[in-house]
Amino acid sequence: MIICPGGGYGALLINREGSAVARAFQRLGVAAFVLKYRLPSDRTILDKSIGPMEDAQQAIKTVRMHAADWHIDKNKVGVMGFSAGGHLVACAGTHFNRAFVTDPEGVSLRPDFMLLIYPRISFMDTASHVASRDNLLGPRPEESRLRFFSNELHVTRETPPTILIQAAGDKVVPSTNSLEFYEALRAEVALHLYAKGEHGFLTAPLFDKLFSDCVYWMKSNRWAG
Repeated sequence: MIICPGGGYGALLINREGSAVARAFQRLGVAAFVLKYRLPSDRTILDKSIGPMEDAQQAIKTVRMHAADWHIDKNKVGVMGFSAGGHLVACAGTHFNRAFVTDPEGVSLRPDFMLLIYPRISFMDTASHVASRDNLLGPRPEESRLRFFSNELHVTRETPPTILIQAAGDKVVPSTNSLEFYEALRAEVALHLYAKGEHGFLTAPLFDKLFSDCVYWMKSNRWAG
């Protein structure tokens, strides 16, 4: 499992939405990697909008290339994302046919499955967390770029199976993000919309519920033993 923490593309909640979750997977015998992806910056990245995507694809490629060394199944590489990290994971799952990294080996950059937790899916929705969109694309992005990074518009039959988990009362990223992605995916998707909780609900007992729902879904689909 490759875990992408959130933080609105302006920070990384590397412990709360990264290492703590990785340890929970480790206790179940699931190999977990926390991706410390680059935050978009015009000072350090030529095109800041694709910097995080480059890092996500490189992580998938690295895990697959070292699968034998690390005793993991290269055909069961999942990616989990929280909030803006969920947006990054959804990008990886809808734009994998375009390589943003060099891949002369021809390694598949497609995640086998996705776990999206209170994810930002669309940049067309102005009611959602505007800062994450502005951090990635700048304050006045062209509509073509908004559409490219609105992942509900790019779902195909090849989009990986997905579980979406969000609270109905999320005031930071409205649940319409998860609902629209669910409607686009339909066949290969599970949706859990909790009646209680806000954005970033990773404290007990909600984290225990969230995590058990993810693990049950993974086991049901034979991605975890």
